[in-house]
Amino acid sequence: MAKSNKLVTPFLKWVGGKRQLMHSIVEHLPINIKDYKYVEPFIGGGAVFFNLQPKNAIINDLNDELINVYLVIKNNLDELISDLKKHKNEAEYFYAIRGLDRQADFKNLTNIQRASRVIFLNKTCFNGLYRVNNAGEFNAPYGRYKNPNIVNEPTLKAVNKFLNSNNIEIKSGDYMEVLKEIDKKCFVYLDPPYHPISINSNFTGYVQGGWNIYDQVDLKTACDELHKKGIKFLLSNSSTGFIEDLYKDYNISVVKANRAINSNGLNRGEVFKMAA
Repeated sequence: MAKSNKLVTPFLKWVGGKRQLMHSIVEHLPINIKDYKYVEPFIGGGAVFFNLQPKNAIINDLNDELINVYLVIKNNLDELISDLKKHKNEAEYFYAIRGLDRQADFKNLTNIQRASRVIFLNKTCFNGLYRVNNAGEFNAPYGRYKNPNIVNEPTLKAVNKFLNSNNIEIKSGDYMEVLKEIDKKCFVYLDPPYHPISINSNFTGYVQGGWNIYDQVDLKTACDELHKKGIKFLLSNSSTGFIEDLYKDYNISVVKANRAINSNGLNRGEVFKMAA
């Protein structure tokens, strides 16, 4: 693999981000990534994707506001940077921008304006927490940071170049649809919303509707299908009895991770699994 560009890094802070766990993830990769098409159906902030920097990849997320940001960075970078420079780090302005998705004319925003809004809110909201309510409305509070890096031009330009210099397909939809398209020439990294280790730690506000225990079971069924087809994969989830029992027929490794977005400040274990 060609030498990676260190500026190609996540441009958003995302719940469940894997930057601090990168060594453990790379250590558990069952393949040489350059020999496969990389597929990540729950891309989120893209920490693993940007670390590996594959030349051929499919990335996907059900959150279409998030995927719109990826597409705008790839296709409309100059316009995005120009729009980002208009934002103000002030509480009243923040809540006005946050409230746009509660208005009927939100659908009239351009893709560039929508992407700029997501980045601005992510950089200025409390703890960089992307969270929506059951109506799909962004609801994280203002963060009161003195100098948030709203316009991170070096990273945005590096990501733009990476996305345009390689064969990267960007999708927004159900992960099941992505998995239907792939074959043994693909390697899949699955990083779904985690099963909560307790009621208080439950966080599923990435997209409207959340993620529940039945979704976890459906994902396990999908992993079984990948295994039957001979498609190699690696999956991350929380280290709970339910998850470990669900994947008991697979190789499981457990590592510790501190979670910045966790009300009680306790460590959360991560489980990494790969097809046997």
